[in-house]
Amino acid sequence: MKIKNSVVLVTGGNRGLGKAFVEEALARGAAKVYAGARDPRTVTTPGAVPLALDVTDPDSVTAAAAAAGDVTLLVNNAGALIAANFLTSPVDDVRREFEVNFYGPLLVTRAFAPALVGNGGGHVLNVHSVLSWLAISGSYSATKAALWSMTNSLRLDLAPRGVGVTGLHIGYIDTDMAAAVDAPKSSPAEVVRQALDGVEAGHHEVLADEVSRTVRDGLAAGVTALYPQLAAQSS
Repeated sequence: MKIKNSVVLVTGGNRGLGKAFVEEALARGAAKVYAGARDPRTVTTPGAVPLALDVTDPDSVTAAAAAAGDVTLLVNNAGALIAANFLTSPVDDVRREFEVNFYGPLLVTRAFAPALVGNGGGHVLNVHSVLSWLAISGSYSATKAALWSMTNSLRLDLAPRGVGVTGLHIGYIDTDMAAAVDAPKSSPAEVVRQALDGVEAGHHEVLADEVSRTVRDGLAAGVTALYPQLAAQSS
């Protein structure tokens, strides 16, 4: 699909990567761009349409779908980083992260799928992570792995209805979420450019940096290729 003249909804569109998605969609000539946020007053991008949306609240999601029934491109961007440890952290922390990173995109996609189909078929873009494939961040990695699997299932479910689905994988991005990380980071604008190029080209997945491409290739090499410390333990 083409971004020009489309109607776009970006969850978590008030800051960070979400704000970059909103800006790029407008720059590409989208007819309307909804910026979803728990507090729509935090949406500051000129030309964006603020939309009250808490992806963890079914009533909020239902209301947003009713208010934005013209959407043709849904960007499931909203996310949270808790990275709970499976052995030591409260289980409620794990649940809370799944509510945002897995059940949030599920609720939103289910709510907007009828509009996407009814508007002639459109596209869903889900923001994953290289940590979908690399379990070094506890519950965060698990939520993104689950989202990756859901994206693959949604692609099969929605394709016969004329709706495409793209998954975006990326390492560290220069946003508030990764502010404390001392490692190379991609710019939000560049990540978004690649992601929307992938949507327009109909790509199933976009791997937006070398880290993601390397880790994805490493999946075929076995567990110890991704986790060298395990090789040392088994020797």
